Amino acid sequence: MLRMPDLPITSAGREMNGWQTGIFPESFLQPRLPSYIISLHENRFARARYVVGGVTPMEIKDRLEQLRDTIRTHDYYYYVLDRPRISDDEYDVLMQELKKIEQENPQYITADSPTQRVGGKPGAGFETIRHRAPLLSLENVFSWPELLDFDSKIRKIVPDPVYTAELKIDGVSIVLIYEEGVFSRAATRGDGELGEDVTLNVKTIRSIPLKLQKNLPRLEVRGEIFMPKQEFLRLNQEKEEQGERLFANPRNAAAGSLRQLNPGTTAARSLAAFFYDVIHIPENPLETQEEYLYFLQDLGLPVNTEFRVCHNLEDIAEYYLKYEERRHQLPYEIDGVVIKLNPLAYRKKLGQTAKSPRWAVAYKFRAEIKETRLVECEINVGRTGVVVPTAILEPVHLAGTTVSRASMHNFELVKEKDIRIGDIVLVRKAGDIIPEIILSVPEKRSGMETEIIPPLHCPFCNSILVKEENEVAVRCTNMNCPARLKESLIFFASREGMDIDGLGPALIEQLLSREMIRNVSDLYGLRQEDLILLERMGEKSAQKLINAIEASKNRPLYRFIAALGIRHVGVKTARTLAGYFSRIDDFFQVSTEELKEINDIGEKVAASIIHFFNEPHNRMTIEKLQTFGVNPRADGKEPQEKPLANRTFVLTGTLEALSRTEAGQMIEALGGKVTSGVSKKTDYLVVGANPGSKYTQGLQLGINIIDEKEFLGMLNSFKPAD
Repeated sequence: MLRMPDLPITSAGREMNGWQTGIFPESFLQPRLPSYIISLHENRFARARYVVGGVTPMEIKDRLEQLRDTIRTHDYYYYVLDRPRISDDEYDVLMQELKKIEQENPQYITADSPTQRVGGKPGAGFETIRHRAPLLSLENVFSWPELLDFDSKIRKIVPDPVYTAELKIDGVSIVLIYEEGVFSRAATRGDGELGEDVTLNVKTIRSIPLKLQKNLPRLEVRGEIFMPKQEFLRLNQEKEEQGERLFANPRNAAAGSLRQLNPGTTAARSLAAFFYDVIHIPENPLETQEEYLYFLQDLGLPVNTEFRVCHNLEDIAEYYLKYEERRHQLPYEIDGVVIKLNPLAYRKKLGQTAKSPRWAVAYKFRAEIKETRLVECEINVGRTGVVVPTAILEPVHLAGTTVSRASMHNFELVKEKDIRIGDIVLVRKAGDIIPEIILSVPEKRSGMETEIIPPLHCPFCNSILVKEENEVAVRCTNMNCPARLKESLIFFASREGMDIDGLGPALIEQLLSREMIRNVSDLYGLRQEDLILLERMGEKSAQKLINAIEASKNRPLYRFIAALGIRHVGVKTARTLAGYFSRIDDFFQVSTEELKEINDIGEKVAASIIHFFNEPHNRMTIEKLQTFGVNPRADGKEPQEKPLANRTFVLTGTLEALSRTEAGQMIEALGGKVTSGVSKKTDYLVVGANPGSKYTQGLQLGINIIDEKEFLGMLNSFKPAD
């Protein structure tokens, strides 16, 4: 018998399938759902409590419908939108309650109940693949008695069952098809019948072989695609810096990455995979789940080798407790163990429900969630200017470490979760890495709690904060804000910016730590005698850097625009802007409407440019740079010297002699502008065959309308004579 170490045991001593329950800890016997999760579920989500007995049939039906509607809503957000609104543990509570009521009242089970479904709908934008056989999901159990119940049902058909125990990887179920040993197609589980064709995206996952080590006529296998914890951390940090919504967990991140319409986006995220099941193989010679795993490994497919063959329930208990303890040290997230009957021959005899096989079950780990108090809200500014609220907590031990800080990500999320200073909050580690607040517990408020109000000014430089439309983040746009100055300087000096040779991150760090520079313009006030004081900086290298700084004063205008680090303005957009403005001062008077008239400049980019140049600190920096002699030049001739300078064109309909792209390029080469919309500022509307609504708009506004022949004549008139 197995005695659980360092845990209290129950006083009960009844036999259960030959197991003395008295030797197990209380927590091992009870459902693995914390009482505070159940309490929160009742108070914040259900707003009602199902009580066994003492309720009318109508009340039961009402509660069932309420639960089903709530779960369907969360399924939609999770499976279709990839934006879960509650944690997995909270979802499990809802599902467990629904199952319990349905089991006790089977007359009220409906075909469309979430308990009768396998998964979510295939997403839009992907072709669908019909699976060879329905892909089922596993039934979850949360306590040892539930697992014993599973075992007792197996024993009715299988004497002395042998199981395999495998880690339950928290990822996205995937099916791969190989033909003649070569990777052919990949599909998600979808709704179990139809999955999304994600072949191109799966091809970018390097751990998945495109050719098997054995040439089989056809092979279909099932596995799990997941995102390693470190990649999840990197990706969420990147999203937070960009002011975007974060992924809730590694599984959500893996799903979002796998379902990108652009395979390049998937390739940029380090997804990985493990395979565990053979769906189809001609003349299958394999007899056990253990053989399946070794067979997949021999083919060159990645297999998680942490599995174990369990000859009795004691083996399962040891495996479960071992990995419940070790889960935080693994490089990928697991949320339980999967118990499967090892011999394959019994699977057909045991059969399946509409949703799950009867020969396997997922034994979930207890929720790693702790309760503590939010003491203070600290405001930080990231390297891109995003203002982030951070919770200062009463220290609490969570997932192997002591946690005293937790990210709250953005102020919209704080408002949505109604988190206040002084609140009792529930904390977990997203992906076992990032401490975050799941929920506040308003039922435990004393009335002394205070709301967290988003600041209007940057706490580091007092600049007015900006929130762009359709974004969750608020930002400081001051390029010299102390919180983001280092990153501003690094980018300003980079090859994409002013290309100051020798001015790298390490040197910038020294200049800042010695307070030799406090803003970007201070670079141009550095002297050789100042630089010699720095580490590894002699007279020659100091003079070389001074020369590089001096040379940067006459960089092209587009480089200077790019170097400023304006949000959404990279080198390509900077080149476009430099084609329309001859001096940096022109940006101080430009309007959003004027910017939007420029080809490829949309609402978001225009707003970002306006915000940047309206920020007083940025204006002062640019003016100071000019006093130091920074005089960026426009490339080539000034726009007004070209024959179509200050002329705006709109193209509509089909042109015969050249494409609209070619026509646009010819207009721009002659100094003109091409816009997508007709307005009073449009000088010429070039009309081809089958013009659209722009032609009608042009007539109404009195725009100068010309056909293709007149347009070509105009262009030819500007060609130099032979």
